[in-house]
Amino acid sequence: MTMPIPYVAMTDIDARMLDRELKKGSAELIILSIVEPRARHGYEISKLIEERSAGRLKFHVASLYPLLYRLEERGWLQGKWVEKAGQRRRRFYNLTPEGRRVLARQRDTWKAFVEAMGLITGVDNA
Repeated sequence: MTMPIPYVAMTDIDARMLDRELKKGSAELIILSIVEPRARHGYEISKLIEERSAGRLKFHVASLYPLLYRLEERGWLQGKWVEKAGQRRRRFYNLTPEGRRVLARQRDTWKAFVEAMGLITGVDNA
């Protein structure tokens, strides 16, 4: 007799690992949403993510800037160096037209995912 192979096997879930995986899957959506209204620099993006998530999400420089560069390479963000007197030079990122299209698609996908999770788990506003 063979043992059935489980479709999903979950053991002790590490909260840090879960946080990392959720962040990885939603990082693009988060960044694109933050810069949608206006251009922002990396530090401001990081602080807004932390503030708007009530401290639950934090993007460290080591992960944020490579992501910003990738989004820029894909043509979803456009970066521009800005120098102001008495301040250090900062790179401001804003959404490109392609970035707006990608953001709209990602929001639709995220909404469908959240609705499906709510149906499965019985949790309202999953």
